[in-house]
Amino acid sequence: MSALICGVLAAGLLWYAGARADRELAVHRHRVQATTTGPAREPPAAARFGMKPQAVAPAVWEQPVHVRRSGSIYVPPRTPQGRAVPIWVDDAGVPARPPGSAADRALTSLSGGFAVGGVIGVTGAGVVLLVRRRAEGRRLAAWEREWEQVEPVWSGRPRRGSGAGSDDD
Repeated sequence: MSALICGVLAAGLLWYAGARADRELAVHRHRVQATTTGPAREPPAAARFGMKPQAVAPAVWEQPVHVRRSGSIYVPPRTPQGRAVPIWVDDAGVPARPPGSAADRALTSLSGGFAVGGVIGVTGAGVVLLVRRRAEGRRLAAWEREWEQVEPVWSGRPRRGSGAGSDDD
């Protein structure tokens, strides 16, 4: 139960921290229109494996206002020259990643919450098993010591190591 509570608490804290970081980042990110100045170049197959297919094209845009910038930007495959493409830039006008979305934040906080809950749950289960195993070992050792005292009386045989008789009788 404590693992569940800690997992939920961690997810909430991750959500809050992510929201605050995204708000701070959003202040310094701007969405502008870039215009491609050449055709899109397809990335090599190795770069596309497991990713959303994106090509690279030369483009121009303005950011800050009335300051013309140029560079390579990611565009959908087969984007022709002269196409307007929305991009995110930082305060200096350099292409940057967009601020995080609620879906990204939800995935991060849920996976973090599950990880924290799982680690605490597995650690707690391991501690319980270790304590149980040590207690079982002590209980069996105590039982063995007591049986060594009771068994000769109960079976009618002399005690081991007393020198009188042997176990072969």
